This record gives sequence, C-alpha cells and structure tokens, in this order.
Amino acid sequence: MTGAQIRNQRIEARIAPDVLAAVKRAAEIEGRSVSDFVVAAAWDAAQRTIEQAQILRLSLEAQETIVGLLLDPPAPGPTLERAFAAHRRLIIESR
Repeated sequence: MTGAQIRNQRIEARIAPDVLAAVKRAAEIEGRSVSDFVVAAAWDAAQRTIEQAQILRLSLEAQETIVGLLLDPPAPGPTLERAFAAHRRLIIESR
C-alpha cells in the first residue's frame, strides 16, 4: 500500500468492546490512528491471504510423483496421438 493512494472508500464493522480496546491500544503503541492501524492490518492480512492462495502445497508423495512424471513421462495414449495428428494436419501441413 503506497502512501500516495487516494483514500475515499469506507468500510464499517461492528466489534466487541474488548477487541476495540485492543485495536486502540495497538494503534497507540504504533503511533497511528485507529483508522490507519485497521487499514494497514487489513492490507497486510489481505496480501498474506492472496499470497497463500497462490502457493501450491503438495505432500512429499505428490511432489515425487510429479517429478517422476516430468523426468519419465508416460507414452502418449490414443487420444493424444489423434490430437497430434489433427494438429499436424490442421496447423503444420496447412502452412
């Protein structure tokens, strides 16, 4: 989040009094307004969530399976062979 961004959108949330007290205290510790603290915390949480959603996590067994298939792929099946032939006929030979 850059400091030069125009901030003209609003969000509202209802929170428990103890949560508000903790947010106010944390904002005070950081020398920020409650609004700035909440926006920064929400931005950080949003970025973490988006990053985590883009990471593919695999078990060791799944990793080994994928590496094995990449290093020694199976022979093409009949459907893939037909697709190769269609590609040759429609794309390569029509040039």
